[in-house]
Amino acid sequence: MAVSGTTKALKDIMRIDAGINGDAQYIEQITWMLFLKAFDFKEQEWETTEDDYYEIVPEKYRWRTWAEDPEGVTGEGLISHINEMFSSLRKLDISEDPKHRKWLIRSIMEGVNNFMKSGTLLRQVINKINADIDFYNMPSGHLFNGIYESMLKDLQSAGKSGEFYTPRPVTHFIVEKVDPKLGDTVLDPACGTGGFLTSVIDHYEGSINTTEDYRKLQQTIRGIEKKPFPYLLCVTNLISRGIDVPDILHGNTLRKSTTEYTAKDKVDIIVTNPPFGGAEEKAISQSVPLELRNTETADLFLVHMMALLNDGGRCGVVLPDGFLFGTGVKAAIKKKLLEDNNLHTIIRLPKDVFAPYTNINTNLLFFTKGKPTKGVWYYRLEMPAGYKHFSKTRPMTEAHFDPVRTWWDNRTESEVSRFVPVEDIIAADYNLDFCGFPHDTVEILPPEEFIAQYLNEKATISTRIENVLTRISAALEQGEVL
Repeated sequence: MAVSGTTKALKDIMRIDAGINGDAQYIEQITWMLFLKAFDFKEQEWETTEDDYYEIVPEKYRWRTWAEDPEGVTGEGLISHINEMFSSLRKLDISEDPKHRKWLIRSIMEGVNNFMKSGTLLRQVINKINADIDFYNMPSGHLFNGIYESMLKDLQSAGKSGEFYTPRPVTHFIVEKVDPKLGDTVLDPACGTGGFLTSVIDHYEGSINTTEDYRKLQQTIRGIEKKPFPYLLCVTNLISRGIDVPDILHGNTLRKSTTEYTAKDKVDIIVTNPPFGGAEEKAISQSVPLELRNTETADLFLVHMMALLNDGGRCGVVLPDGFLFGTGVKAAIKKKLLEDNNLHTIIRLPKDVFAPYTNINTNLLFFTKGKPTKGVWYYRLEMPAGYKHFSKTRPMTEAHFDPVRTWWDNRTESEVSRFVPVEDIIAADYNLDFCGFPHDTVEILPPEEFIAQYLNEKATISTRIENVLTRISAALEQGEVL
């Protein structure tokens, strides 16, 4: 069955249940089940391949035990079993858990809920998941990932939950141009559902050939997410991509002071789309130096990102227009960005890339830490031919970035690209808003000249209309003669 058919079928079953109220609950319900199924698949793998394997999920709560048999427990018995399972897994003993796998199960189950009230409908959902998702016969988890992406697109339109979803063409392009290498430590400090991190894993495809390569992958992918629902989505997403115990911290990047970062915290690559347009409490803003303090979330994240990068580390980040032309504290942050980093490229995205969640104008900033900026290349990515705007039904695609890809390695100035020396940026009080480029100017005339010009143009148009009507009348008369 097609991916869209699977997600629609699951949604159709769950819509009938009295406990499901809206897309967010539907997706959370399915996600914890997908997590348990994916984790059980991994545990079976560990059981047969690891000499030091130890039981993580008690036998009676493993997916294969209670969920795989289509004729298994159902109705009230299934609801009772689920409630008992939740209670038990939330109390797992993690005192002897060297691989942090019990800890992962417990932390995930503490943040999710079973919303369904009908055990009969729940059995139908479980059977549908089992019928359509078979990890043993799935090529690299691609089917699972397709279902997952379909769910996340549903999530994008579920009110404010869309803030956790960045369109895949955007995550793929940023990762492609930051170009992490296997062995680099990679961080998304506001990882949401894990789109950037899974794009990094996709970027490594073909590079993971040995046990050592696999070990590097496991140890170098990091994320931080403060909200429990996207945290669950991210962990499940990474497990489906082969990460045994995802190194995803359930917390707020902005709580830790930038002065407390040690070498262990620092990373080689940061790729992210931090939340913007919101504000943090005053105590959170005190995690950055006084002159860089702001309550705007995206600004605080950028300060933390600069502190988290190793020298030579590379970053690709999505930021709103407001950051580019902002003054005051924003200007101070941009000053530090240009002095401590090489901000080499800014890509202005077309409008509506993040529709329907937001129509805020956004930009992709790329910088490398350790050397000051000498100048910034700007590229304005135009709306593709035939598009008035992007939408849920006509979203941005990978191919829409092709003009930038063609330009990236052979940069020249054009109608959509330019190079701005850092001196010009400093002279503009650290205004980075050079993405517009000159257009045809509009002359503003004094009122008396405007009225005279209008009357003259009106007379000219009237004369043209009269000429056209005369020709039409003549043609009609000639037609009557014929």
